[in-house]
Amino acid sequence: MNAEVLPIGAGVQAPKGARATLLALWPYVWRFRQRVFLALICLVAAKLSIIGVPVLLKRIVDTLNVAPDIRLAPLALLLAYGALRLSSTIFQELRQILFARVMARTARLLTLQVFEHLHALSLKFHLNRRTGAVSRDLERGMEAVTDLLDWTVYTILPTLFEITVVCIILIRTFDWTFALITLTTIACYVTYTFTVTEWRIRYYRAKNEANTRAAGRAVDSLLNYETVKYFNNERFESDSYNQTLRDQEEAEVKALKSLAVLNIGQSSIVAIGLTLLVWRAAEGVAANTLSIGDLVMVNAFLIQLAMPLNYLGMVYREVKQALTNIENMFALLAEQRDVADSPGARDLDPGTGGIVFDQVVFAYEPERPILRGISFEVKPGESVAVVGTTGAGKSTLARLLFRFYDVQSGSIRINGQDLRAVTQSSLRQAIGIVPQDTVLFNDSIGFNIRYGRVDATDAAVQEAARAAQLSHLITEMPKGFDTLVGERGLKLSGGEKQRVAIARTVLKNPPILILDEATSALDTRTERRIQAELEQLAKNRTSLIIAHRLSTIVHADQILVMDHGQIVERGRHDELLAMRGRYAQLWALQQHEQQEALAHEPA
Repeated sequence: MNAEVLPIGAGVQAPKGARATLLALWPYVWRFRQRVFLALICLVAAKLSIIGVPVLLKRIVDTLNVAPDIRLAPLALLLAYGALRLSSTIFQELRQILFARVMARTARLLTLQVFEHLHALSLKFHLNRRTGAVSRDLERGMEAVTDLLDWTVYTILPTLFEITVVCIILIRTFDWTFALITLTTIACYVTYTFTVTEWRIRYYRAKNEANTRAAGRAVDSLLNYETVKYFNNERFESDSYNQTLRDQEEAEVKALKSLAVLNIGQSSIVAIGLTLLVWRAAEGVAANTLSIGDLVMVNAFLIQLAMPLNYLGMVYREVKQALTNIENMFALLAEQRDVADSPGARDLDPGTGGIVFDQVVFAYEPERPILRGISFEVKPGESVAVVGTTGAGKSTLARLLFRFYDVQSGSIRINGQDLRAVTQSSLRQAIGIVPQDTVLFNDSIGFNIRYGRVDATDAAVQEAARAAQLSHLITEMPKGFDTLVGERGLKLSGGEKQRVAIARTVLKNPPILILDEATSALDTRTERRIQAELEQLAKNRTSLIIAHRLSTIVHADQILVMDHGQIVERGRHDELLAMRGRYAQLWALQQHEQQEALAHEPA
């Protein structure tokens, strides 16, 4: 895990409510407490400068009423007025400079922690998730962290501080009615804003929910581009996507209409409060108890307070939405790992790589058992092949060996070590796999081969490509190893993708090898060429070969025949043929199919 990221504790709970979310976010911010403290000092200085402007403006107006021979005072006051205006801006920008790093890095570290946690979750979570929706939650959560800190530190706290100081000045300078009118105006403004915003936030949520559904639908549709084309369902996809956009459109229209209601109400409240304050100040001027400057100062104070309050509805809505988005991000962080390292887990010592499946029972769903008491041993340096019909549980063996799932009962051991007692990272480092379904990154061929060992040299990558019979293909491409393979490798054929998978496993050079129908996407002739390389790769390694084509496993040290989650036959190729059982039937059928395929292939 990245050293900057806070550790993920077991049993993390997703926060519920504003207070819980802020408390969950606080440890990330507290790491930058020195910057936060300095930013708050700048914030207070900026607000005091802004509050000082109306006070100074009052003195300027009052000074202009004295005898014209006193000229230095107005000039000094004007210079002080300009200095306060400038200092307020300078302190605000200093606050921005100091706090920008806090916001950006807090968002980055939290997002990175969630990203790492998503990779740490079990395969079950990723099989059930919608990629577009999770990606959107991650994106919104990162933006929300910045927005929440921005609005809280830059708007809410400064406004509260400014209101407090202004009320103190009004009480100390004038009678209590001025402060009462100001506080009543602000209270009415805040109450109205919160009430209307709470009413209209449903439309904002509906828009976001529709946006998430639309994003998930769009990503899912585009990832399955070929399937859409195969079944001529472009119109169906467009209509489905349009329906989510229509829901979003309706919510947006209602949100904009309700915003007009909010703005009219806010302006009315401010106008009434301002009128009452000016009326009280005008009475004081008429009675010679207040000066013209007092009237100007009172008016300036309320106008100055009205400016941040005008954003209150938006701030309230954005803060609530930011809290919701951060809750969603923390909810991802709270997802429990079905498979986790035990507290005392040690790194795997693969040794010579012997594998034992001991009475393994496993089911993805309780009502649908997959493996029923499977037991077998792969001795160090040997190769064991597993064959059987579709759904027999062959590929599940590979998933359990990688510990994507834990067995319900029984155990799996490597070099005498139970997989549940070793770290997942060390376990997976010791195993290489050529999967049945190869999915490539949308990057170059070279990048996808080097993914087997990211620190490999170019020479090692080229050697791995040669071993996988890729050299000829790469030399034909104008950009060679820099050729982009497209989304999920769609620019390559199935056989080409399979060879890239073989190349990166060759590059990884693991002590334990899993071939999960590694040549299933290749034609018969190419399969024969690559088979020799695979046999060379498997030499002196402990190998588990999951095969459909029996011709690829005739030299295996042991062959297991599976049916409905059980091993029904086991032995070497010749022994199984002599049994004249399930394996012999499969062999005869495939030999006939292979002869027909070769007869139709071009020379």
